Amino acid sequence: MITKIKNLGPGLLFAGAAIGVSHLVQSTRAGADFGLGLLWALLLANLFKYPFFQYGPKYAAATGESLLDGYKKLGKGVLAAYYILTLATMFTIQTAVTIVTAGLASSLFGNLGFDADLTIKIWTVIILLICLILLLVGKYKLLDNLIKIIIVVLSLSTIAAVSMAFYGNHSDVSFTQIFPKETPEIIFLIAFMGWMPAPLDVSVWHSLWAVEKHKDTKSKNPNSALFDFNVGYLGTVFLGVCFVLLGCLVMFGTDKSFGGSAGQFANQLIDMYTGSIGKWAKPLVAIAAFTTMFSTTLTCLDASPRAMNKTQELLLNRNYKQGYLIWILLLVVGTIGIFFFFASEMALLVKIATILSFITAPFYAFINFRLISSKHTPKAWHPNKYMKILSWSGIVFLIGFSIWYLTTL
Repeated sequence: MITKIKNLGPGLLFAGAAIGVSHLVQSTRAGADFGLGLLWALLLANLFKYPFFQYGPKYAAATGESLLDGYKKLGKGVLAAYYILTLATMFTIQTAVTIVTAGLASSLFGNLGFDADLTIKIWTVIILLICLILLLVGKYKLLDNLIKIIIVVLSLSTIAAVSMAFYGNHSDVSFTQIFPKETPEIIFLIAFMGWMPAPLDVSVWHSLWAVEKHKDTKSKNPNSALFDFNVGYLGTVFLGVCFVLLGCLVMFGTDKSFGGSAGQFANQLIDMYTGSIGKWAKPLVAIAAFTTMFSTTLTCLDASPRAMNKTQELLLNRNYKQGYLIWILLLVVGTIGIFFFFASEMALLVKIATILSFITAPFYAFINFRLISSKHTPKAWHPNKYMKILSWSGIVFLIGFSIWYLTTL
């Protein structure tokens, strides 16, 4: 057990990437607008996506390779499809998570003497530069160590905030589940499930981190790899429920609604918690919210360039020594550019990013399942019959909801 705990890393990085917009923004909105009525969506999304996320670290432990190496073995067309999908979404996703982080930084650390819009822009640049320096100087080892601290702070502060919200709540909490019928509610539902607990392409990131971790530990123990994954995954589920509860206990049933800009959202989020719990809790709530989004911004900024560089090397059959550096700089510049044009449209950016993630989820689900069940994975590592049943159920679930969404627009 001590060895397993010591080897925790990729699973916590997964949690750091996952516990972000899906939790702080979407889960809080779900609780604020529907009470606990969308818990079914949160739990089903986590259940049916579980096997496809698990196959990332499992394949890495079985073969010593990332999922991207496996995709190439399935055919260059599969790898090329991943490259195109990632290129189409990586800038929007990074912008969406960074905007929320910048808004929270502004609320937590102040406006720096500028007006609200300029402050958010300055904080965006500062946060991206801090993350860039951390990743270029410390590389994977620093990311691995730093995320453990961030996850502990995030978990403790969130649990404390939920506990205090329960203590300050004097109304009944209903567990009646709701199935949205109106188009705006359906769009929110798909966006909510799209990033719950994370986009499925994060399974690729997880496999890349697992390969990096293997270089340090030289461990190829399937139990250790799955323990690491399960700790991170169950943590994301638990904290997802926590944020739904926070939104429900503090905002549901009121006439308040969230604004669309990053600054508005951040201030409303913190103010609604402190208004219910007490002003003394503002630092606690602000720290919980900021660490949530900073961890997501940091892990996303590492993972997308890492994945794009690896994909490019596999497609072109050559190594690029500065490939990671080029892609991470491109992502930083692209994120800043998109942000300066769409700073006031945070809600729209988040909605676009989350919906794209849900619609592309069946692709990642199918190829991950196909790869882990193929001749490219040692037979001892193939999924058992229960995981196969859950996998096929998950594929049907993701395809069904995507078709339902597209036909109701």
